[in-house]
Amino acid sequence: MAGEGSRRTRSPITALELSEKEQWRRDYRRTRARRSTIVATVSTIAFAVVVWIGITHTPGWDDARTTFFSWDSIRHDTPDIARGMLLNLKILVIGEACILALGLIVATLRTSAGAVLAPLRIFGGVYVDFFRGCPLIILLYLFGVGIPSLQLSWLPNSATVWGTVAIILCYSSYVAEVFRAGIQSVHPSQRAAARSLGLTHNQTLRLVVVPQAVRSVLPPLLNDFVALQKDVGLISIVGGATDAIQQATIDNSLTFNFTPYVIAAVLFILLAIPSGRIADAVSARANRRQRAGAVV
Repeated sequence: MAGEGSRRTRSPITALELSEKEQWRRDYRRTRARRSTIVATVSTIAFAVVVWIGITHTPGWDDARTTFFSWDSIRHDTPDIARGMLLNLKILVIGEACILALGLIVATLRTSAGAVLAPLRIFGGVYVDFFRGCPLIILLYLFGVGIPSLQLSWLPNSATVWGTVAIILCYSSYVAEVFRAGIQSVHPSQRAAARSLGLTHNQTLRLVVVPQAVRSVLPPLLNDFVALQKDVGLISIVGGATDAIQQATIDNSLTFNFTPYVIAAVLFILLAIPSGRIADAVSARANRRQRAGAVV
């Protein structure tokens, strides 16, 4: 009893000491994080200043500044290129929705079970091998130039429409493999538990497997979305409507100045930065969740 009473009297002191230590650790980590942020900011600014001084003191800087950073071109060409960027945004939104849907369908076909569904698995494999192996620029020429040249009255003859189809087919093959990896990462016991509860195969796939698969592959899906934001600019090679790159090419042909391309590049970078940061945040969150789950 005496030993039990002594343990009871010591336990609050021990808890207090542990909480103070934990508070010290947190303060220390917070101080180190603040110090690291300051050092990283200062070093980045210093590096940028050194690079800027080095570039501006090169012998050909005056000519390069006139050719690539003309203020007159920036003021005159930016509105037209920004209007062309709206077409790229439209293709991006439509394409991403179709890519996710088609990629999930192909991944479902490739992971289907049963001998009867073998033709579907073969079709999914051939689809992925063809569109993932063929360069996107060739697909753009085949679909954006080849199909409209057939002059089929029952099909749209817009090069922009078929160029968008080429982008969708190409990227859906990559996304299908991402979804397939996520579906296969779901433990078989999840399927067995769902079937034991009376769910059908389709219900198991829709309610149990796919939600877990999407959650596990969300970071690579966001990275593919960032890559898609850049590749929608390739739609300019098939002609048709004027997008940001095509408008930059038109302005360049009129003035023989490359500043319009720099303007288009800046617009695409500004478009990619938010989604890139979202992808980093989702990846960091997934890593923290994985590390937390590994702690025993």
